[in-house]
Amino acid sequence: MTNTIKLTSLSSKGGCGCKIGPADLSQVLKNLPQAAADPNLLVGLDTSDDAGVYKINEETALVQTLDFFTPIVDDPYDFGQIAAANAISDVYAMGGTPLTALNIVAFPISTLDKSILTDILRGAGDKLKEAGVTLVGGHSIDDQEPKFGLAVTGTVHPDKVRANNGAKPGDKLILTKPIGVGISTTALKNGLLSEEEKQNVTKVMATLNKKAAETMAGFDVHAATDVTGFGLLGHASEMAAGSEAGIRIYSSQVPVLPRVRELAESGTIPGGTKNNYAHLDGKVSFPDEMDQIDRYILCDAVTSGGLLISVGENESDELLAKLRDQQVDAHLIGEVVSDHSGKISVQS
Repeated sequence: MTNTIKLTSLSSKGGCGCKIGPADLSQVLKNLPQAAADPNLLVGLDTSDDAGVYKINEETALVQTLDFFTPIVDDPYDFGQIAAANAISDVYAMGGTPLTALNIVAFPISTLDKSILTDILRGAGDKLKEAGVTLVGGHSIDDQEPKFGLAVTGTVHPDKVRANNGAKPGDKLILTKPIGVGISTTALKNGLLSEEEKQNVTKVMATLNKKAAETMAGFDVHAATDVTGFGLLGHASEMAAGSEAGIRIYSSQVPVLPRVRELAESGTIPGGTKNNYAHLDGKVSFPDEMDQIDRYILCDAVTSGGLLISVGENESDELLAKLRDQQVDAHLIGEVVSDHSGKISVQS
């Protein structure tokens, strides 16, 4: 039964492309009442960060995050692995160690074979084991559109939180996974990828950011974030605005999955990617000679992407080398500049 169901056909969107767009989300959140100030809340709603951080004592802070979405691939086991890797990534991005997780399940239990849900949970469970995370429970509802994800809790030393708003002028920017996932998975849904290409994009999404996070822990990292639904430029924009600095991205150095440009040229561009591009109007400057396709690729909605790391220039080469020693597909893609604009400049 599981081999006859195309999970991606059960939803109009998939993966982190399901996110409410940044423009709409900001309109909603700006109308919320401000919570009472809490000196123990180290990272909250005000920084557009990957997870919340709450100080317990002088040695320990909790890192809490939640992420779920509709199927991004057709294989249930792979979907579970990707969803787990994506949710855990937020803790890694904050410099934390993930400890426990709760499953979040929405599933049409009366119309889909129960073995499909079993395989989704099995995939997530195996990825949690790989990460050293303990599953402590979860919650499920009967829903016509399948959705799956996890709430993850971890810990970090209060002085070692890697928020997205600490980038400093002179820092170099390192990205640890290729982009183009949204375009590739849209092509997968439309039957345009070869089996090898399916396996490649699935492997990228299912890969934990564990090695990248553990490696960056030993360096002078000033800021970090993981690249997901708002795309590379969207998450870089949040880093620039929070850090009150400019960011320069060298497009030729950004790693991109194979055949992404060809697929985009054929019209395979997800709506989330176009929304990301529109939201960044006025926040990003592109070279005049850069065509629309390349601009979309830099804004492509990623699922379970890599870490974007802002590290001191004097340590950037060593960090890059050590990441690659750990088989992390890391690339130096840009730098932080002292123009205080909170904006991004893309260069060739």
